[in-house]
Amino acid sequence: MAPRDPEATKARIFEAATSEFAAYGIAGARVDRIARNAQANKQLIYAYFGDKEQLFHQVLERAMVDAASAVITDIDDVDLWIDQHIDYHRDHPEFLRLMLWEALELGPDGASGGEARIGRYAQKQAKVADAQGRGLIRADMPPPVVLMLMLSMINYPRAVPQVVRFLFSDGSDPESLREWFKDAVRRVVAPVDPV
Repeated sequence: MAPRDPEATKARIFEAATSEFAAYGIAGARVDRIARNAQANKQLIYAYFGDKEQLFHQVLERAMVDAASAVITDIDDVDLWIDQHIDYHRDHPEFLRLMLWEALELGPDGASGGEARIGRYAQKQAKVADAQGRGLIRADMPPPVVLMLMLSMINYPRAVPQVVRFLFSDGSDPESLREWFKDAVRRVVAPVDPV
């Protein structure tokens, strides 16, 4: 009989929990299904991660850290920034699903991450402010607004693909619309000529 490997078990639980929460949210997720898919004992999940909501927060926090480390934050090259974000969301659809479940079930007051998450968003805003200071993007718009607009234009088609389907009856998908999104983001953040 092979010795138990707690780290491997935790990794399997995280993978199964990520899939489960992305598909069903917190209320619809089932710990017994996570345990079965992770080939782990249900009691281990509670021992390692606490209750189902605590597990969701840990899964989402890990997903946010993974996303933050996978894409650039400097906005020296707007097209590269956009491409990396679009590619990440295409390759990791569970991330936006987890974020949407957080919004639906926990709302802004129950959001995951606390101070660490606030810090990550502050760093993103600082990168926007830096790009503004160097004249790479418009400086007349507050950094949080710039960031929110950029993220919204990139994420919306992936978050609500049914809207893309209804709007583009020709079968267009977010990938085929990439150049339009890039053009729109570039125009929104383009430096404003002084009057």
